[in-house]
Amino acid sequence: MARSSERRRVADQFHSAAIYVLRHAREADRQSTVGPAQLSALSVLTYGGPRTIGELAAAEQVAPPTMTRIVQALQKRGFVRLKSSAKDGRVTICEASASGIAVLKKARQARLDRIEELLSQRKLEDVALLGKALEAIISS
Repeated sequence: MARSSERRRVADQFHSAAIYVLRHAREADRQSTVGPAQLSALSVLTYGGPRTIGELAAAEQVAPPTMTRIVQALQKRGFVRLKSSAKDGRVTICEASASGIAVLKKARQARLDRIEELLSQRKLEDVALLGKALEAIISS
């Protein structure tokens, strides 16, 4: 399927905008006591449910030993719980703890505040138009 030049132009703008927004949002992470890799893993566990370390590593696109270190750090802080699988006692299941969910939600709120700050610099009709465009992208 041939790409239209308009789709390519919009894709390029969308890519640049996504990077810009995420960089701006990550500024909030500096206030968090939890690093970005740990927050990302916590997000998968919070919104995606319990996972094995291998499943979590695959979701985060890192090697299992890297994820093991991330999970150990989260466990040490009480942000995740580990339990043996009911099907296979050799398999460890990771799940977000209540304190892990709370710290993730606080970090997410800080990021959303930063994004809202960016949006507050734009006209309301432009923000509404962006909202409609995002709905079209997400719902497809």
